[in-house]
Amino acid sequence: MALIKRRELNEKQLAAIRSNQKHSHGAATAEGRERIRAAHLRHGFYAQAEGIALRSLGEEPENFQDLVEGLWDTYNPTDVAQEGLVIRLARSTWLMNRADRMQEGCAVRQATEMGRGRQERLHARMMRLAMTADSLRLLARSVADKHYVTPQADLERIKSLHEEGVLSDISDIILALFYQLQPPGAGPDGEDPQEKTRRVMNKIRGIFGLNPLKVEDEEEGEEENEEGNSGVPVPAPPVVVDPQYPSITQEEWEARERPRHLLENLLRRQVEVCEDQRKATLQESLKGPSPYERAAEIVPTQSNAMLMRRMQDSYFREVRRVTNLLLKIKRHDRRGKVLEEADE
Repeated sequence: MALIKRRELNEKQLAAIRSNQKHSHGAATAEGRERIRAAHLRHGFYAQAEGIALRSLGEEPENFQDLVEGLWDTYNPTDVAQEGLVIRLARSTWLMNRADRMQEGCAVRQATEMGRGRQERLHARMMRLAMTADSLRLLARSVADKHYVTPQADLERIKSLHEEGVLSDISDIILALFYQLQPPGAGPDGEDPQEKTRRVMNKIRGIFGLNPLKVEDEEEGEEENEEGNSGVPVPAPPVVVDPQYPSITQEEWEARERPRHLLENLLRRQVEVCEDQRKATLQESLKGPSPYERAAEIVPTQSNAMLMRRMQDSYFREVRRVTNLLLKIKRHDRRGKVLEEADE
């Protein structure tokens, strides 16, 4: 229910209202301007203490005064009550804008932190891909040897890459091929069974205070066995293709050629994949996040996000209430003038 009963206006009264609106303006004299500048002092706003507070928050008191003068020109208060409402409207508008800056500042800080972490993650990813490509390139260079036999160092390197998961699904096949190309008689851990037996025997001999067993001792024992069996015909030794691996025959080398060639191709292909991923990561780093990624990065996650939103809504409702009250008062004043002119 309205506090003031509205009266029906005729055409003459409406024409007078439109005429008066054309002549409505703010303070046009120096005295009027000075009255506007002094209004904040009379109403307790923008005093010296308030100016210090604004500057400590990174805000300029002069900007607040410009806001007051702009609203003063818009509503042209004619008494102390209207002046107080204009000051209140300026204050509420200022606080509403500050709440917007608070939320935007939190978003900027969050985006900056996420951007810094994003660059670090992309840089670490590029370094990991480059190191992986170098390791694969060295392995491919070793496998390119026609008489390649998997050494323990290569096996440990590919097992490390397999555990890190940098080769995706193809790592199982590559690891299986490295196991297949091990020396004859090597176990799944890559160690020669004879060497493993010798190491265990040396531990036992050490417990009893005996000298460790050497490779020469085993060879001498084998020679004695051969001399003792001199009556048995000894088969002709196989043709040695590679002196480093005399137990591998020519047929076995030919059988190992196909998995070796396949392993070399897989390793070189994985080097190309790592290089392509590294270049794509570099382009992503230079390009920066997309608008959707940036929007996801600045999603309010802090505990005070809801509080800041409520502050914005509260200040906006305050601005709306004061504005509506000022408009009602100005509308009532205009109607009063129209009625007075009509009575005259």
